[in-house]
Parts: sequence; structure tokens; C-alpha cells
Amino acid sequence: MVEQYYLAGFIAVSALATFATRVVPFLFFERHTEHPLVQHIGRYLPAAVMALLAIIFLRRSANWSASLPGLDALLPGLLVVVIHLWRRNALLSIAAGTIVYMTIQQTGWLL
Repeated sequence: MVEQYYLAGFIAVSALATFATRVVPFLFFERHTEHPLVQHIGRYLPAAVMALLAIIFLRRSANWSASLPGLDALLPGLLVVVIHLWRRNALLSIAAGTIVYMTIQQTGWLL
């Protein structure tokens, strides 16, 4: 019985912490949206984060000892970029890249 209350409390605190981290920036930056620093961060941070995630992905996920080193990760990454530039649809480009990457990994193609 105590374990159920412990688990419910844990879930409630986790939900509150997650909600708070999403709401606080909107409350804080509501009056500062015209500030040059906030505009600069809003313009360049998303691209910088995506570039960092791509570098980490290529470094950790690619098979650099294969006959075509790194192609198993570079090909899906290139596909994501091409589809996103063509359709401007993040969901479509990420889904296509994920499908191609998982197909390569599961079938052993290019490995």
C-alpha cells in the first residue's frame, strides 16, 4: 500500500517538474521577446542544437570500420536534409531518415 503512494507521489512530482520546466521560460521571456539576445538565441540555437545532435549521431552510430565507412549513418542523414529542404516537413523528413537508418541496421545493408 505504501509503495502505491510512493509511486503516485513520484509521478506527481515528475509531472510537476516537467510542466514547470516548460512553463517557466514562457513566463520569464514574455516581456523580453524583443530583446536582441532572445531574438539571437531564437534564431540560431535550434540550428546549432540540430548540428550538435547530428555530429553526436554520426560519431556514435556510424560504422566507421565497414567497407564504406560511415555511409550507414550519412545516407539517412543526407536523406533527412534533402526531404526537409524539398517538403519543409520535419515529421516526414525525420520519419524517412529513421526508416532508412533502421532498414540499413536491421538488414545489414552497407555494413
